[in-house]
Amino acid sequence: MFSQSPNALLVLGLLSHSPFAQCKQNTIIRDVAIIGGGASGTFSAVRLLDQGKSVVLIEKESILGGHTNTYLDPLTKQTVDYGVEVFHNQQVVKDFFAHLNVSWIITKPSFGASAPKYLDGNTAEQVNYTSPDPTAALIEYATQLSKYRQLELGFFLPDPIPDDLLLPFGEFLSKYPDIGNATFTIFRFGQGLGDFLEQPTLYVFKNFGLDVVQDIASGFLVTTNQNNYEIYDQATRILGPDALLSSCVVSTHHRDNSGVQLDVETPTGRRIVRAKKLLVAIPQKLENMSPFALDDRESGLFGEFMNTGYYTSLLNNTGLPANFSSWSVGANTSYHLPKLPGVYTVTSTAIEGIFDFKYGSPHALPDDYVRGEIASYVKKMQANGIAEKVPGEPEFVRFSSHTPFELTVSQEQIANGFYEELYALQGYRNTWYTGAAFHTQDSSMLWNFTDSTVLPALLK
Repeated sequence: MFSQSPNALLVLGLLSHSPFAQCKQNTIIRDVAIIGGGASGTFSAVRLLDQGKSVVLIEKESILGGHTNTYLDPLTKQTVDYGVEVFHNQQVVKDFFAHLNVSWIITKPSFGASAPKYLDGNTAEQVNYTSPDPTAALIEYATQLSKYRQLELGFFLPDPIPDDLLLPFGEFLSKYPDIGNATFTIFRFGQGLGDFLEQPTLYVFKNFGLDVVQDIASGFLVTTNQNNYEIYDQATRILGPDALLSSCVVSTHHRDNSGVQLDVETPTGRRIVRAKKLLVAIPQKLENMSPFALDDRESGLFGEFMNTGYYTSLLNNTGLPANFSSWSVGANTSYHLPKLPGVYTVTSTAIEGIFDFKYGSPHALPDDYVRGEIASYVKKMQANGIAEKVPGEPEFVRFSSHTPFELTVSQEQIANGFYEELYALQGYRNTWYTGAAFHTQDSSMLWNFTDSTVLPALLK
């Protein structure tokens, strides 16, 4: 054994506290760095690990799951899914569940009581409305969807883009009046689209596509335990320390052909992440992307995105009767669609006294404002005799903002090739993208898009 002089030991001691040594100790080196632990990011991380790649997943929240919100009642131990509720009957979903050891069953969609009340989404007044049978209209709608089957896989648009896809959906319905009786059904399933009749038909087709029509008839997948967070709980166990929770990227040192280097703030301090490739799975709004040193090409595209607001919540102390449900409608509006911002639906849950409230807006709103509007809506239900008047205020058991929701661009931008330019960013500066802005606001469809389109390209 070699002996060391006192001076040598002193030098080694100083080096151990030098910036170089600390940098090396705080550096994470991986094949792929993934930004965002929602449906797309978590799926990507698990799949890449399966394929022998090392990953680090950076998620700002303390848990994975994104729009998957599950409440566990501390008394009954009953769970309620109040964010993502169902999944498509697709092989990619079944395979992912099997890998995570999550069991599933097939169920038809349900919206609470068999005879919901129809209420105005702002005044909570009862509206005289009879829902038409949508069966024949959905068949006609599916006929139109069948012209664009590639939309089920992504924003793979015909060239030139057909006018029908660019029409505001209200004008599309006027052109194809046989679809009219399905409008309320499409709206109800397509919550979060904001100004529904003003959205380009492309986005309605993406949100309520052929697979949704099929699953309405044959059934969706749900977790056997009625606990969708089980998916992300299992994924968290698989990822272990490779998931940096309550963490965010604060700056990017470089992002080019040599790889990427990110400065990440974590609960235990600043870390450096070095990776061969970067996968971004957060909403690609300009404000979210600012830490990634965007160039003009990237910021020019991401800066075009508009978004809606969508909010999910669970309330008790409402005075509502057991098994109550209501759907919001308009008294004197096109297709009886409710005016937004406002409540979409109120639904009883498996937990006695707790009700699920969904709220939507054509644009983002402050969380406190939405909470106030939902609480005010409960008070209006009580005043209108829909609910009993009870002491105290409505209590939010849970509240979650899913904003920014439904990232879109204008008809003109779609026609001018926006999505061709957006997809051309895949691989640019060693960065790949997935998530709703690149396909649709749907976990199952995003898993399929990520697995079939994004990861094969990233792994080349």
